[in-house]
Amino acid sequence: MLNENIKKLRLARGVSQVELGAALNVTKQCVSNWENDNIQPSVEMLVKLAKYFEVSTDQLLGLSGRACLFVDGLSDAEIAHLKLLIGDLRREKE
Repeated sequence: MLNENIKKLRLARGVSQVELGAALNVTKQCVSNWENDNIQPSVEMLVKLAKYFEVSTDQLLGLSGRACLFVDGLSDAEIAHLKLLIGDLRREKE
C-alpha cells in the first residue's frame, strides 16, 4: 500500500522519480525501490515524504481513508474558497 501511495502521489504531483529523489536528497533508484516495494523508507523519510506531498503519515501508509489538506498559512477567506471548490467537485461527481 505504501509503495502504491508514493507512486500515486508522485504522479498526481507530476514529478519524476528523479525529481522526487532530488527533493528528498535520495537517488532515483531509491524512489524506484520504494515504488516497487523492494525496500521501505525509514521513519524519518516517511515524515519527509508526508511533508513533501502534504499528507498525513496515516494517509501515506494507507491507514486512513480520509484525505487531509494542510491549509497552514492561508487566510480564512482562502480556506472558505477551498471549501466551496471541494463542494463543487463533490456535486459534479453525483
